[in-house]
Amino acid sequence: MIFDWPLSAAAFGIGIVVGLTGMGGGALMTPVLVLLFDVLPLTAVSSDLVASAIMKPVGSVVHLRRGTVHLGLVKWLCIGSVPAAFAGVIIARSLGRGEHVQAVIRTALAIALLLSAAGLMVRAYVRLVEHARVRDGRAAPLPQGRPRVEVRPLPTLMVGILGGIVVGMTSVGSGSLIIIALMALYPHLKASELVGTDLVQAVPLVMSAALGHILFGDFQLGLTTSLLVGCIPGVWLGAHLSARAPGGIVRRALAFVLLASALKLLDVSNRHTGMILLAVVIMAPLVWMVVRRRHGFPAIAFGRMAEE
Repeated sequence: MIFDWPLSAAAFGIGIVVGLTGMGGGALMTPVLVLLFDVLPLTAVSSDLVASAIMKPVGSVVHLRRGTVHLGLVKWLCIGSVPAAFAGVIIARSLGRGEHVQAVIRTALAIALLLSAAGLMVRAYVRLVEHARVRDGRAAPLPQGRPRVEVRPLPTLMVGILGGIVVGMTSVGSGSLIIIALMALYPHLKASELVGTDLVQAVPLVMSAALGHILFGDFQLGLTTSLLVGCIPGVWLGAHLSARAPGGIVRRALAFVLLASALKLLDVSNRHTGMILLAVVIMAPLVWMVVRRRHGFPAIAFGRMAEE
């Protein structure tokens, strides 16, 4: 395949999303390859996974340096996900094209992404109500600083196994599916810690799946090279933004990417996806301003509140 600059430009944008939110690689890259660049689905999955195996360590290094990674969680996730990802590739190949199976997985994942996006908004609202109660003297002060996270080995291991199988079969889920589970198991993790932990655990997971696709998939060097030229600087920039940005901004970006990924997994047309996302960009901030005013806060958050 001849080197493709438009493809590299698209990969740069997706790389920023991956570095900023820890997700969106497979859920965005694969649809872009298939829908906009007419790449065959199996080739798109294979090349996307190999590119991700090289791209994700770039963002991981940034988060490791900034201390936004819980290595205990990474260990238990990888124990389950690495062998499961390789097995997922073999399962997909044993099912032939496996179009029906993959369609079911994609639909289930899309529903999970939508629920997770809604969960992020609910979490933000609950946090706002808690701040209002503290301000009015109706509740104890909220804990400050980085809370201690107690690792839950067995549930974390099971998340790794499930995520690994899904990633091996579809290339989707190394960020989106696992980050949802981390949010549920460890609700006290900050947004930047969710992103950092997820990016680091995804490195060996995606490498395992990529190796399987190199051996059994339809990997194309030219296509992958075009992806890497764009996504490596993109993910580096996104990771720096994530490690420095207030938690509220990262959560909003997470919710937006979750919604966009879910729409594409549900095969919503590009036109309707764009219209929905544009409506969200315009309406969501206005609605949130109204909610803040009703609870006695300024319409726009400043200082500490912007980081919550």
